[in-house]
Amino acid sequence: MSKSFNNLSFSEKNISVNTSSNESSICPNCETGVMTIFYEIKEIPVHSVLLMPTRERALGYPRRDLKLGFCPDCGFISNTVFDPSVHEYSMACEESQGFSPTFNTFARSLAERWIQQYQLRGRTVLEIGCGKGEFLALLVEMGMAEGIGIDPAFIPERLDSPVASRLRFIQALYGERHTHLSADVVCCRHTLEHISPTSEFMRTVRRTIGDKKDTLLLFELPDVHRVLREAAFWDIYYEHCSYFTTGSLARLFRKHGFDLLELELEYDGQYIVIAGCPSNDGGQLPLDVEADLDDIANAVADFPERFRDLRESWISRLNWMQSQGKRVVMWGGGSKAVSFITTLGLNDQIDFVVDINPHKHGKFVPGSGHAVRNPEDLRDFNPDCVILMNPVYQEEVRKMLESMRLTPQILAV
Repeated sequence: MSKSFNNLSFSEKNISVNTSSNESSICPNCETGVMTIFYEIKEIPVHSVLLMPTRERALGYPRRDLKLGFCPDCGFISNTVFDPSVHEYSMACEESQGFSPTFNTFARSLAERWIQQYQLRGRTVLEIGCGKGEFLALLVEMGMAEGIGIDPAFIPERLDSPVASRLRFIQALYGERHTHLSADVVCCRHTLEHISPTSEFMRTVRRTIGDKKDTLLLFELPDVHRVLREAAFWDIYYEHCSYFTTGSLARLFRKHGFDLLELELEYDGQYIVIAGCPSNDGGQLPLDVEADLDDIANAVADFPERFRDLRESWISRLNWMQSQGKRVVMWGGGSKAVSFITTLGLNDQIDFVVDINPHKHGKFVPGSGHAVRNPEDLRDFNPDCVILMNPVYQEEVRKMLESMRLTPQILAV
């Protein structure tokens, strides 16, 4: 009982949800609206894909506050106190999802569709935020002529591709010094949400394109409308300083002179996929999915109560399992796990974290110090419960557990 009380006190002390804060700032997306704070969490790890080599370093890893603000003018949401100087984007980051068959199937399908739909065979692509280069290599393997990838987390020896000679990588953060690079396609997947001045970023992209009116933009990033509806607090963390809906992303594209060729939700509604090109006359009519301002405002207003209820439910459930001596592990050693654990203030309610990415094994979760282990370790551990950090992987995980003759309860967040 005392454990439950202590954890609840931690959450109430470090988290605030409201819609009436006096603090405000100008929206970095539309650059006109005034942001209203509606969710605050104090002292969360500044990195969640940078796992630690020791538990001591994980426990002492730097923390900062997060204050989400909503712009009623364009629907954009961002961390209004974000400090990019604390980040250590480097080869030590382990953001790759490429070890999941489920994710790889999606990535391959997306690459194939884009190449066919936009006739990209024989063309060049620049990928901003290419990570370990897997998707860039896939595009070239499927028929694009060559690719340029920019990312400080790229590791040359990790990329094994038959088209390696047609790929060039720049280990850096994309910026003004890269506007000289020329390509037919600018691809940016799961990167824009890490950038605070989103409007300034799009200006830099526009300067990269220059007067090439036939350049194609292909972006993919998380949908915050789902996060708000589900009160999915585990999808809110320090590295993600910018949160988009279909409408706010479309308005950003149009603000910087791009027409939309597609605007859809993919991956079980979790990701926004958008394609655009430089506008010739600026007269394109908005798409139906852009008209979301009222829905987003309502979702923001409902978020505080949804979050409180869900937080209390998870704390109560996990404390009960601990009181019953249940063995509980978390599946997925990425950003969602870090946010879930630290937002709820969890300690020994979770025995450890497992992840299929071998580069995470033997590391420790920043903030909480939980060990990240190989799923094969579950054979001997025989967990009673597996908390799955993304339901899209439920069938994949279930099959892996069955192959080890394990039948734990699977709780997908």
